[in-house]
Amino acid sequence: MKRNKPLRETAFYTLLSLTEPRHGYGIVKHVEKITKGRIRLGSGTVYGTLTKMQKSGIITVYADEKQKTIYAINDIGKTLILHEITRLKELHENALTYEGESR
Repeated sequence: MKRNKPLRETAFYTLLSLTEPRHGYGIVKHVEKITKGRIRLGSGTVYGTLTKMQKSGIITVYADEKQKTIYAINDIGKTLILHEITRLKELHENALTYEGESR
């Protein structure tokens, strides 16, 4: 995942969910909760996204005591999510500033 490339919404919410280590189903439920049900990730989407994130080196994967696969954001991922949050804040500020001109 390139830092200069905006994250897709599903990748953003998946990474945002990993500020606390979670297993796949926990990510699905957390994303559903924080988006008030607007986004419901399918297992193929979430595990495909997690695989890409692991290959890109932005998350860490390990097994817990119950042998469940757990995903956690690492330092590279934290840098990426903070960069994306900053980008989204700028986008939001500009939208509010120029909203009236679009009417």
